[in-house]
Amino acid sequence: MAEPEIKPTVAADITALQGVLDQTGLFPSEMLPEMLAPALAGEGEAFWLTCHMGGAAVGLCYTVPEAMAEGTWNMLALAVRPDLQGQRLGAKLVAAAEARLRQAGQRILIVDTSGTQDFDAARRFYLANGYEEEARIRDFWAPGDDKVTFRKAL
Repeated sequence: MAEPEIKPTVAADITALQGVLDQTGLFPSEMLPEMLAPALAGEGEAFWLTCHMGGAAVGLCYTVPEAMAEGTWNMLALAVRPDLQGQRLGAKLVAAAEARLRQAGQRILIVDTSGTQDFDAARRFYLANGYEEEARIRDFWAPGDDKVTFRKAL
């Protein structure tokens, strides 16, 4: 198996990443070009990273600064093509985002997920990668669906 390569997302990655989104259901893939546009234009601080395997874009990570907070960032999206999940590609994407933030002198990275059973694997993933459950807002997403916030000091 080829070694994964994590790089800033470029326009040429969009089609393959839309396929990742279609396969994972993270969010509607037609939203991706508009969401990526500011980063591709070099506007703002938010950044996207893409995981490449054998030259193909197979995963993404999207991280933004938290408004009105000093050195706190939020990982809004993390996805890896389902046939490649379990190979630590998500962990490599997260580690690359953390390294970039650390190098820039940032302090904290947070991530929100659902408290439902469907998201057990996501919560285990963050715990296994050094995140701690920091907060839980009951019934946030919907009745019976808590918002679970994980935090990691950089």
